[in-house]
Amino acid sequence: MKSMVIGGIILIIALMAGTYFVAGDAFISDDYINALTFLGAAAIITISTFVVLKYVNQMKNDTASGELADENWDGIGEYKNPVPTGWALAFIGTILWMFWYFTIGYPITGFSQIGQWNEETNEYNAKFEQKWVNANESTLNAMGQSLFLVQCAPCHGVDAEGIAGKAQDLTKRMSKDQIIYTIKNGSNHLTQSYPAGMPPMMLTEDADIEAVATYVAGGFKGEQPVAYATCSACHGDNGEGMPFVGPNIKYYDDAIVFAVLKEGKKGLLGQMPSFNERLNETQEKALASYIRSLGDK
Repeated sequence: MKSMVIGGIILIIALMAGTYFVAGDAFISDDYINALTFLGAAAIITISTFVVLKYVNQMKNDTASGELADENWDGIGEYKNPVPTGWALAFIGTILWMFWYFTIGYPITGFSQIGQWNEETNEYNAKFEQKWVNANESTLNAMGQSLFLVQCAPCHGVDAEGIAGKAQDLTKRMSKDQIIYTIKNGSNHLTQSYPAGMPPMMLTEDADIEAVATYVAGGFKGEQPVAYATCSACHGDNGEGMPFVGPNIKYYDDAIVFAVLKEGKKGLLGQMPSFNERLNETQEKALASYIRSLGDK
């Protein structure tokens, strides 16, 4: 036992020295809270070490005694010994401390930094929306550029060209490869905004798929392919879409931008996460305005 006590004292000294080495600067300051924290750490280390030593020694030297319970499992029975007094007091003390902490020490209904931050953020957002509720296109465009650089540029690049094919090139509505992929694989990820979705292989002939992809990717210029009639049923003759039926595939209107921000996007280049509730309505309009302006390049 003597050697265990000596070992315990050495362990306590080592732990306290390590604590002081890591956070000693904080304890030297005039803040008494830091000093109390250090004293608390010392108490916990000391008590924990000697409690462990006590029970290790008890397990090594004590012999089980008392009245055996009638039940046993595979010949292994339990003694009807009372719960250790120290353990019982510690358990009850922990329960009492919990009630004190949640009612007096740090009440649940009391001040919360997170709650204050949420209140201030909501208040600011309300003022922001009220101030810019009728913002003109020029203002929305400038606002959208700032939002784009923070929220979108990390994936789409500051020039919005998709960082060498790693994300959507937002300077044009869709590339030819993306259109071919969508025709062949369908598009059912915007189920809230366009519930019907688009089943795969609405066009089956390679020549028709090639013609429609070239026409749509080219900005609906030139003669419209006959096969586009299959697409116009949902996207309209001019490709500007129909609410809740098919999105605008000619340019980025508010509806398609809002839908992708809300639900995310999965397609040829990978998956874009949802930005639902990260932007308010005015910010979403501003972002849509800026993305539309990118096509002017």
